[in-house]
Amino acid sequence: MDLNEPQILNQDILFLDDPWFTPENVCIVTGAGTGIGRATAVAAAANNLMVLGLDINEQEGKKTQKIARDLGGQMVFLQTDLTRDTDIENAVQEAAKLGTVKVLFNIAGIQHIDSIDNFPMEQYDRMQAIMLRAPFYLSKLTIPLMKKSQDGGGAVGNMASAHAHITTKNKAVYNITKFGLRGLSQSIAAEGEGKIRSFTLSTGYVKTPLALNQIPAQAEQRGISREEVVTEVMLGHSRVKEMMTPVEAANLFIFGVSKHAKQLMGSDLLFDGGMVLTY
Repeated sequence: MDLNEPQILNQDILFLDDPWFTPENVCIVTGAGTGIGRATAVAAAANNLMVLGLDINEQEGKKTQKIARDLGGQMVFLQTDLTRDTDIENAVQEAAKLGTVKVLFNIAGIQHIDSIDNFPMEQYDRMQAIMLRAPFYLSKLTIPLMKKSQDGGGAVGNMASAHAHITTKNKAVYNITKFGLRGLSQSIAAEGEGKIRSFTLSTGYVKTPLALNQIPAQAEQRGISREEVVTEVMLGHSRVKEMMTPVEAANLFIFGVSKHAKQLMGSDLLFDGGMVLTY
């Protein structure tokens, strides 16, 4: 079992013919430095969108930019701290300089595992800021720009999780933010008058640094192999005993904002290997 983050290869990207997918239209991607954010930025650029990738990690963000450009796409990286309103405001201003803002992908996320009675409030505040407040503020700032575009349309995709449907212990704040993103997506769609769409993507475990970095410690703690951590702990309730790849998640985001998903309005793309519905 390969437990390394896979490379993003051109043949793994979903390519769609869509009138929005032109270099004149801008797609903002948060968390673009690693994992699903990186793959989504690359996939959007490969589909001819002008991508503005945001991440606090400049080194990894620049790597994403290089991958996107090496595959023939257009991407600009901007180091951004999503806990700072001024950084968020600056990012949207820079996006508007690149073209017409049509797509926003809120993907950035962090994790802290602890019981509610022991959870540090500074971690609560940080997770809320990055994973719920920033998506709301970015939506607030970009929706008016989408409305001003030629067809008045736009789309916001929010990275949720199987934990936006079911909860596990010691992940209370992660659970709260993911449930909150479903509420945000539905609210955007309710106000979007059929032109501004929003949706969430809910996956099980994906081969990202956030997930993969948990495996060695879990194996040592439980006295089992790393492979058993994946199949018995992480994917214990999944019918598919294989972690998703970041580009597979990215492809769902690309589909979600395309013309092929015009009925995807406030709802959730649940691709979790059966973790939730076949429990």
